[in-house]
Order: sequence, then structure tokens, then C-alpha cells
Amino acid sequence: MAEGLREACGVFGISGDSEAANLTYLGLYALQHRGQESAGIVSSDGQTLRAEVGMGLVAEVFTEERLKHLSGSLAIGHNRYSTSGSSDLANAQPLLARTSRGTFALAHNGTLVNAKEIRNWLESEGAIFRSMMDTEIVVHLIARSRQEAFEDRVVEALGMVEGAYSLLLMTEGALIGVRDPHGFRPLVLGRRQGAYVLASESCALDLIDGELVREIEPGEMVVIDRAGIRTFRPFESSSPAPCIFEFVYFARPDSTVFGRNVYQVRRRLGERLAAESPAEADIVIPIPDSGVPAAMGYAHGVGLPFEMGLIRNHYVGRTFIEPEQAIRHFGVKIKLNAVRASLEGRRVVVVDDSIVRATTSRKIVHMIRQAGATEVHMRISSPPITGPCFYGIDTPRREELIASNHSVAEIEKFLEADSLAYLSLKGMLEAVDGPGLTKPEGHFCAACFTGDYPVPVPPQEDLSSLKDSAAASAGEPPSR
Repeated sequence: MAEGLREACGVFGISGDSEAANLTYLGLYALQHRGQESAGIVSSDGQTLRAEVGMGLVAEVFTEERLKHLSGSLAIGHNRYSTSGSSDLANAQPLLARTSRGTFALAHNGTLVNAKEIRNWLESEGAIFRSMMDTEIVVHLIARSRQEAFEDRVVEALGMVEGAYSLLLMTEGALIGVRDPHGFRPLVLGRRQGAYVLASESCALDLIDGELVREIEPGEMVVIDRAGIRTFRPFESSSPAPCIFEFVYFARPDSTVFGRNVYQVRRRLGERLAAESPAEADIVIPIPDSGVPAAMGYAHGVGLPFEMGLIRNHYVGRTFIEPEQAIRHFGVKIKLNAVRASLEGRRVVVVDDSIVRATTSRKIVHMIRQAGATEVHMRISSPPITGPCFYGIDTPRREELIASNHSVAEIEKFLEADSLAYLSLKGMLEAVDGPGLTKPEGHFCAACFTGDYPVPVPPQEDLSSLKDSAAASAGEPPSR
């Protein structure tokens, strides 16, 4: 729903395939859930970089004619939600930069917490920006670097920024992937026949018949060119802090991120929620789509039937025309509809992944009651969200998050539910660290639940926009 959290971006890159642009198109299609405002692809034939970007979904942006323009065996692509900068074509990625030392393209998933400080300094030094994105400061820093090799210029530029980044960069003949030292956002390495692939999630590899090789490690840089693949660890080591909300909501359930299958983790979240907060009821239903695996786990845990009591309309576009005469809860009803035959006369447990502002959840509770449910018990497969994310997720301001200033009992009353329970922080962490992991992590970023931010954020800083950037006095570049 419009009131919820939104992932920032998805990135995809491939080197060594004559159908690079077409495969990137498919990869972005698989990553559409990570960004629906704009999409773009930059390709290289070894001599020239060509770009096609536009506003809208991948299938809306890329016609057959536009894809034909993107020749070459090397390409990177990007899906975008705006966490920094407005929803505008000037902010669409990948960014293509032509400098005196060559041309390169860049696609970014994440948010840089010191972007305003660096932008102010760059503007005081005469830099001119074409967008409002934090990503563009990396372009300027690379262009200013005096290092000889392109990858060294990238390292020098990223040494000045703080925050979250899973980056893909491309020159005429090389593909580079970099993940920040904390590893906030996912990035995986794959292969397709003789080609190498970098992508936000493994589901993008599945669509193109690729295979998952491994994750890019936190703080690692991968360079892929005619010589093959090289890896570096150019940044100071930090405690890994991958975003736990990738499991709760953002990643596709058929993906493997941070060494774990997302579907299995979500089922375990539901099972742990059932152990902590069972309810006397007749059926368990999910709020589709992200709530489905957790609801299945919850139903299994409490021994109740799982049913689809709400049906999602998957064909809702980015915009729609509201009727002139008001229809109650129109915004929710156009996306979800209750199945009266499943709900009427029954005590219902509704499982969702999170509650943000709670206005949509309240309307859903009302919809279920209208369909004849005698009781509605809300269960949430994550703890209360009490703070915004500053590392690549579009979240409301703190004061707009209902759990930041209301107790669980108060939220329950606002929802008009018969009961409300969240999964505990301990339960969430233990569910994520379940059995059979291929690569356990010792720590996750759960700052939106705990307020413990791994990278310090300027007080009262609004990182959702750089529009109020003011020119700073000239001087030395900001230190990291």
C-alpha cells in the first residue's frame, strides 16, 4: 500500500554475453518489486556506452526498438524508488557520465548518509549537479580523482562516503560491483554460461537460466573485464549489518539473500510468532502477497487451517482514476477484496509482515468484519517499527510511524481489532538465524526496530531529499 515501506532500488549487470541488454531487461523484470518509478539500461559494445532510461515499469520503458539500440556484450540496469531525490526522469538511473578521462555509468542501491555534506562541498568547488540524488556525488568524486586506474578512482571516491551502497559501475570494457563495508543491501555474483552476472537478488539469475555463485562480501569490490574476474577488499573492515527487513518484506521469497532463502525465513517468522502469540480462532489468512509465507508458518504453528481470505488485484497500475463520488476505503478495495465465503461467521487471524502508519491495516480489519468475520486478530511477523531507515529504504518520518508514539494496546484500539501482537525482536533474530544456513551472519541491522544505527546519522537530518542543499564555504573535502 502507499502508506508502507518501499525498497530503494534493484540493480543488475552482465558481462560477456552478446544479448547483454536483453538479459538485463529480464533481470530488471525479476527485480521489479525493488523499484517501480523508473528503469534504465546502459550497454557497451567495447567502444561506446549507450543509455535508455524512462519513467515507469520495466515493460513500459523498454520497447523492442529501445532494446535494439543497446548493443554490446556488457550492460547494467536499474529499477528505482526514490529515497533521495524526487520522482523525476533526471533522477533515473543508471547515470551516464562523460569525463575527460573516459565515460562510465553507475547504478546505486542504498542511501549515503553524508551526501548533503559532500554535495555542499562539491558545489562550493564549482560542481554542477543535474539531479537531486545522493548517487550523483559519487559520479563527481570519481571524476575529480587523480588516480590512474578507474577502479582506484572508485575506491578513492567511496572512501569519502558513508552509508549504504550496493553499486554497479561500467566502463567501455569493464563491469564493477561494490558493496559497502557493512553490507546493508544485498548483491550477488552469478554466471550464465561464459558470462558473469551481478544482481541485487538471486531471483534475477533464475529468470535468465543463470546460477548463483556467491554473495559479494561486505566491503568487497569485484572487477570483471577481458582478463576475467578480480576481487579486492579496499575498505576498512566493519561489523556486518545486512538489513533484516529484506527478509521481513523486501526481497522476493524465491531469492537467497545474506546466505538464507527468503521464503524459509518468512515461514520461520510465522512459526515463531505462533509460539509467542497464539490466538483462539478458526482460520489464518495472510495480507497478500508478502504476508503469505509468515501466515503459512503461523497456521502450521497453531494448527489452524490456512486460507486466502483476501485476494489481491495484481493488475493495478501506478495510477488510477478515483470515482467522483466517494467509495468507502476505495484505495484499499482496488488492491484487496475479501472472500466472504471464507470469512463469514469465523474467528480470523490476519497475518501481515509489518505495520507502518496503520491506516491501511485499520481499513483491512474493517473490510474483514464487513465480510462477516466474528473476530479479527491481527498478528505481525516483525517487531513494532519505531524509527526510519537511513540506509536505502523509503520510510515515513519518525512521527508518522504509529509505533513510535503509541503502545501496542493503543494501536490495537486504533485498528479496532480483537487483539494485536507483534513478533519479538529476539524471536525475529532467532527465526532468521534458523538451521541449515549456508553462511551465518553474526549481526543484522534492525535499526528501524531498535534505534541502534550502525552508521551515525546527523541529528534531525531528513535524508529523503537533498533539495535544501545550500552552498558551503570552500575548503577541504569532508573527511569520512
